[in-house]
Amino acid sequence: MTRVDERGVTSMRRIEGELLRLLRRVRRTAMENARLVHPDLQVTGYGVLMFVADNEPTRAVDVVEALDMDKGSVSRQVAQLHQLGLLSRTDDPEDRRAHQLVLSDEGRKRLAVLRDHRRDELESRLASWSPAALATFAEQLGTYNASFEA
Repeated sequence: MTRVDERGVTSMRRIEGELLRLLRRVRRTAMENARLVHPDLQVTGYGVLMFVADNEPTRAVDVVEALDMDKGSVSRQVAQLHQLGLLSRTDDPEDRRAHQLVLSDEGRKRLAVLRDHRRDELESRLASWSPAALATFAEQLGTYNASFEA
């Protein structure tokens, strides 16, 4: 690992602080988003719902693996999401004993409303940024996120 100079150390500390601040904001936003989707939806269920939305059809075991959750917790969240009318279960064509998870029509509708809301908020926050600044931010954020997959 390459060491950074004193100015780099100062920047690294600022980055760390800003990332922690961002993480707190993301958690708070996830709780707000869960309530926007359904007033009884918990933040953990929101995470499961978003995973299913991005990966449907998917199986509960895939949710367990991808979100690093235990089977019991995923099972409870899936049951609640089904009870709230946000998820549906369909037969898995490759394994008759298993089910696949998909968004229900109501879940699809509520997530579309949420995505419009999130997009409007993001556009509002970034409206004063230049196209070049947006492109640079997108590139750097992508590079940072890719460093976790390397």
